[in-house]
Amino acid sequence: MGDPFRDPVRLGGDVLLDRLTKKRDAEFQEVGGMYLGIDWGGTKMEVIALDRDGKTRARHRIATPTSGYDDCIRAVLELVTAAEQTAGETGSIGIGIPGSPNPRTGIVRNSNAVLLNGRPLGRDLEAALGRPVRLANDANCLAVSEAVDGAGRHENIVFGIIVGTGHGGGLAIGKHVHAGYQGVAAEVGHYPLPWMTPQEYPGHKCWCGKHGCLDMYACGTGVELDYRLTTGIDRRGRDIIADKRAGDPVATQVYGRFVDRLARSLALLTNVVDPDVFVLGGGMSNVDEIYDELPGLIVNYLFGDSFETPIRKAVHGDSSGVRGAAWLWKD
Repeated sequence: MGDPFRDPVRLGGDVLLDRLTKKRDAEFQEVGGMYLGIDWGGTKMEVIALDRDGKTRARHRIATPTSGYDDCIRAVLELVTAAEQTAGETGSIGIGIPGSPNPRTGIVRNSNAVLLNGRPLGRDLEAALGRPVRLANDANCLAVSEAVDGAGRHENIVFGIIVGTGHGGGLAIGKHVHAGYQGVAAEVGHYPLPWMTPQEYPGHKCWCGKHGCLDMYACGTGVELDYRLTTGIDRRGRDIIADKRAGDPVATQVYGRFVDRLARSLALLTNVVDPDVFVLGGGMSNVDEIYDELPGLIVNYLFGDSFETPIRKAVHGDSSGVRGAAWLWKD
């Protein structure tokens, strides 16, 4: 049995990943001076090529293949080739994915893009691309993007939350991903809605198989589900917000429950992590009212006497994921 303080298998996830990737850092110069990032989404894949100052050198987008895993690997190769041909230079490659790789095995898990689960995605991509690849959860890429040159660029601990179709969290410390020992740090979408009311308990069934996950509440899907359960009518989230702004009482109540549920999550995260800033991305982050309303709601749940933490909209918006993937190589 190895020394538990020296055996990499027994080290924390971040330390292990650091050891496994530091030996590759010297290879960065060999693959070029650009930072290539890919945002692997459920409906689209996007690549961006950034220079060392964050200027965009190339950008391409395609529909995510639905025909199988191997076709997705080929699509990544095509995106990288297109970006490098446009920029006239090669670069390092970082990829943001739904889900996360196990820091010990490299196997992807917890992805709602189910074809990735159980796959050694990093190794397969490296074999196809012929160079090192760094993978991270897409919400962690948001946090890194905004920590490097966005809404959290002056802060040390940046907690990013994608409030979009679902509810996902990412954590950057010192402008780098903090994935944790298991590689699942900041997976806030799959803890239960905090401080459930009797009407909320035990919670909606989540796609992960459990009940009450925040991913079913504090997001666009949660708003639409709440409206449907209240009225029996299907309505898009943006239309519900528009109705709320027009004074519709049902839409106003649905919105009020949404922002209160988001406040409960941020209060719990403050109690546990207490970051220097929260940065919100995703479609619901564009509802400007939440930034004025959240602090006064959060303090009702916080284990403290005030809430002063900044809550900011992502500077790079929909581009934060792909930019953060590129910055996975920015050491």
